[in-house]
Amino acid sequence: MGIIYSGKTDIGRKRKTNQDSIYIGPDELLFIVADGMGGHNGGDIASQMAVKVFPQAFEEFKSEEITKCIRNSFKQTNGTIYQKSQDEEELKGMGTTLVGYHYYESHLYVFNIGDSRAYLINQDSLFQLSKDHSLVQEKLNLGIYTREEAAEDKQKNVLIRTVGFEPEVDCDIFNFKVHKNDIFMICSDGLHGYVSDPDILHIISKHLPDPSIAKQENVDAAVEELVTQANENGGNDNISVIVTVAK
Repeated sequence: MGIIYSGKTDIGRKRKTNQDSIYIGPDELLFIVADGMGGHNGGDIASQMAVKVFPQAFEEFKSEEITKCIRNSFKQTNGTIYQKSQDEEELKGMGTTLVGYHYYESHLYVFNIGDSRAYLINQDSLFQLSKDHSLVQEKLNLGIYTREEAAEDKQKNVLIRTVGFEPEVDCDIFNFKVHKNDIFMICSDGLHGYVSDPDILHIISKHLPDPSIAKQENVDAAVEELVTQANENGGNDNISVIVTVAK
């Protein structure tokens, strides 16, 4: 399976540091976005550790069944970040989201903790593949309000699960059949929190109207405009996005 890919992380317009990190691994077909949180430099360090440790662990456990490999990679990443937060007082309480996917044979394995998201763009439609681990998502699950009402919730940034904050944490893993010309995207909330789903779909469709003839410059342009739009809509957070096209 051939893949065209592009990714970018941007500090945004309001933050002094970029606490997002991305990992692009075309050789192992592994792609990751992490959005760190924590005082001082904690968020920066947590996300940077996540995109370093997870691929290393993934390589270590790759001989195992794929879902077991992913869970063990999360376990090792979470434990490494948590231990560092315990060893260094100024890093206590740091953590990070982590969303990623791995192309495996004819399937895509999507995995996440936190509110960074994975999407599929197919046949002029956009589908969210991951589920947020946030207080707002819990309220949605209980039917307390609609997605439109959830966008106005002042607690929308409160997470109930992150990597590295606690000694142990569970990840979600989703398995999808990949079809030729499927477009997949992962991003931090600096993108999906500032660019609506219809606008994300519009931007990607504009640059990739026919994925079967997509070229590198088309994917690069889509990523650039997504980041630009998030900044134009406020840019109050760091912005990270990776887009891949299955060929």
